[in-house]
Amino acid sequence: MNYLIHRAEERGKANYGWLDTKYSFSFARYYDPGKMGFGLLRVLNDDIVLPDSGFGTHPHDNMEIITIILDGQLQHKDSMGNGSVIKKDEVQVMSAGSGVTHSEFNPSKSEKVNLLQIWIYPKEENITPRYDQKSFPKEERKNNLVTVVSGFNENGSLYIHQNAEIKLGYFDKENKIKYKIREGNGVYLFIIEGHLKVGDEDLFRRDAIGIYDTNEFEIEVIENSEFVLLEVPVN
Repeated sequence: MNYLIHRAEERGKANYGWLDTKYSFSFARYYDPGKMGFGLLRVLNDDIVLPDSGFGTHPHDNMEIITIILDGQLQHKDSMGNGSVIKKDEVQVMSAGSGVTHSEFNPSKSEKVNLLQIWIYPKEENITPRYDQKSFPKEERKNNLVTVVSGFNENGSLYIHQNAEIKLGYFDKENKIKYKIREGNGVYLFIIEGHLKVGDEDLFRRDAIGIYDTNEFEIEVIENSEFVLLEVPVN
């Protein structure tokens, strides 16, 4: 098994007043030639948006864009005619395909919203844009690794146009999870809260480990932990 470690404090940082964000990979004003993504995972941003603020209308194309709401809520509008509010424990998927414009806004007058924004390259370009969202309650993830996004039509998951999966876990301490990786894929494991151990590496809040060149690994839960597991093609 080969792996790389990205510590929380090593992430890129930016504060635009209305947006306080941490970048796992090069994005916007943050550039690190050693952090251009992990396989076909291009972006993992940890965003905090202030009340009554947000991202104005802007375009995307040929990218699978996934939003996971950790706290608060976000109002979405796009050129496909979708308009909805994404709430805590909900996941949104937008296949930008041949092109789409959208805006994301925190409608609260008093509460911040914390979200993970994830971009994964698609397996085919210029597809018809599509949108979907779904709730994955935290209690359903208790000591259970739940597939929330998948390109393999997993039951109950949101579809993306790539041979990739995103799973959410919320585990009590002393659990051990054995995970099998599909051939040609690797795993980027991002710790939302808690303390995990993979191999000899201790991982804490907002740390991440990228695992490749293996078909199986084990996660040891040292303290109660919540995490997101992104399995993506690396070859």
